This record gives sequence, structure tokens and C-alpha cells, in this order.
Amino acid sequence: MQEILILGKRTPRITDLCESLEQQQVITWANFMEHKYPELELLHHIPNGGKRSKSEAKRFQAEGVKSGVPDLCLPVPRSGYHGLYIEMKKQGGVISKDQSKWLQELSKQGYMVAVCYGSEAAEQMLEDYLAGRYRKEEENEKCYAKNGGE
Repeated sequence: MQEILILGKRTPRITDLCESLEQQQVITWANFMEHKYPELELLHHIPNGGKRSKSEAKRFQAEGVKSGVPDLCLPVPRSGYHGLYIEMKKQGGVISKDQSKWLQELSKQGYMVAVCYGSEAAEQMLEDYLAGRYRKEEENEKCYAKNGGE
């Protein structure tokens, strides 16, 4: 079975940013790094979270919004994977059951999936993925987890 990568420290720090600001930093970094990795132009956020009115939530559900879909998608194949999905978490954040289910199902479909605690972890994940440092055929021999907080 495919592994879900956990990168970054889960434990809170005094200087923690909210998840939105961490993700904004990732996008700023990706825009800056497009000269090295032009594929980063395809990196996008999937706006499934957030507070909405009941009527807006119903409309979004009718349009196909689903709970638990990862925050970021890079639809670029690498090293046997179809693309990369990242669930962003701030330090101290917890993965919901819906998020865990989506990550597992996407992994089964051949996507690289990762939970990244903070912008630095997500940036490193994106760079490692695009550089081909993860190989799908090695999934059972190599579980790459940089999780210093647990």
C-alpha cells in the first residue's frame, strides 16, 4: 500500500502562522521558483474549506465541492506518479477523517500525497517531487517521513 508522507513538525511553535498564510507562502515561493521548475505554474489551490452561508454551501455541494479534498494540486507526472496532492497543516493541526480518506484514495489511484506542516515542508516536498526524488516503484522499501515532532 502507498504511504502518505508527513513532512515538517506537527508540534506548535510560538511563531506559527495560520494555515492560509502558510499556504500563501508556498504559492509565493512557487511563483518565484518557476524559472527553475516551470511546472510550478500548474500548482493550484482547491478551495474546499472555509466558512460559508448555508445557501452558498448547498450551491458549492451541488457544483461538486467535497469535504476533505487536499489543499494543493500539482498535476504534473513524475517518477511513476500521476501528480502530487498536498494537504497543508499549520503546526499543531490535525488531519480530519475526510482528509485522511481522500489522501488514501488518491494514493491508491497513483498520486503522490503528502501532509505538510508549514510552508517550508511543502516547499521541500514540491522541490523533491519535481526533482524526481520519489520513485513509485520503491514505495514499499522507502518510507520518506520527515516528522520531527512526533
